[in-house]
Amino acid sequence: MNDRMTTPWGEYELARFPEDPRDRLRAWDAADTYLLRHLAESGPPLTGSVVIVGDRWGALTTALSERRPTQITDSHLAREATRSNLARAGAEESAVRLLTTQDPPPGRIDVLLVRVPKSLALLEDQLHRLAPGVHEGTVVIGTGMVKEIHTSTLHLFERILGPTRTSLAEKKARLIFCTPLQGIARRANPWPYSYLLPEDVGPVSGRTVVNHAGVFCADRLDIGTRFFLGHLPRSRGAERVVDLGCGNGVVGTAMALANPEAEVLFADESFQAVASAEATYRANVGGKAEFLVADGLEGVPSGSVDLVLNNPPFHSHQAMTDTTAWRMFSDARRALRPGGELWVIGNRHLGYHLKLRRLFGNSELVAGDAKFVILRAVKKDAGR
Repeated sequence: MNDRMTTPWGEYELARFPEDPRDRLRAWDAADTYLLRHLAESGPPLTGSVVIVGDRWGALTTALSERRPTQITDSHLAREATRSNLARAGAEESAVRLLTTQDPPPGRIDVLLVRVPKSLALLEDQLHRLAPGVHEGTVVIGTGMVKEIHTSTLHLFERILGPTRTSLAEKKARLIFCTPLQGIARRANPWPYSYLLPEDVGPVSGRTVVNHAGVFCADRLDIGTRFFLGHLPRSRGAERVVDLGCGNGVVGTAMALANPEAEVLFADESFQAVASAEATYRANVGGKAEFLVADGLEGVPSGSVDLVLNNPPFHSHQAMTDTTAWRMFSDARRALRPGGELWVIGNRHLGYHLKLRRLFGNSELVAGDAKFVILRAVKKDAGR
């Protein structure tokens, strides 16, 4: 959905990525416009090093592109949306420095604008990583919808950077104002976090899992993955296996341990997730594998994969949607060889079997319980 965001500096036509004319979700919200209005009407001059963290679809970065900001994001999709929205606005991409959450942050930060993420852990990790570049003169402003900002959010800003207060709410959005203090006694950054898996989860039993901040269920094995690990397909020989939406990579690592001849590709749109998957794999296997940050299986040749394992997300920030799952299933079908298989785990109520039947012409129930189902779809031939 293309839409026009009105700001004190003008209107910007913005879209999410990948662009889908059927998508009714906007690429900006009241938290973005509240922050931009504050900066224009009563905020500080945007001079020096301006850093924007967690910009969801590039709305803030696009509107502030003339200030030559640095954007830091965990999302490949957000970065690509930013590129597209900058081009749509007629801004040079070179005017913006695009960094990921895995890149070293700027050494000096004069203005820090933070779009509060859904993950409190990711916010904690990023504030720790940014803190060395923040000085007492740094302007720090956060923004988010009221339902995204909690007491724990404010405590993080205060504990890591300095005294923090909030604004009044406007259109269900709120601003966070933080005054940095030099020499603040802060704890060490707890991320990445590692733990040992239980002893009853197949090939990865008792193995180490490494999680960077923001990865789903970073401090424990979630029940869906546990169920999947108990019903993984048998892999033989030099197969090419994909852990699609890999998260911390525990599923792909289990496949690599079960079949040392398999070539495993770990793919996710999150830079934090792929870094976690690589760390988990290296801690347990250490052989050859591929790690891809992309939109699905973007760049993977068609008909080159034997097996895809997938636990698709069904939320995009605060919105529930099946768009991501549909794209993942479609991409898997394209990448699979004839006879190749897609194995999917999902909540029973999501009805993934209907989507798989539409795409593959078949769907088989492998296992299920009261909450989850594991489904198998086979690519019958090159045309179907």
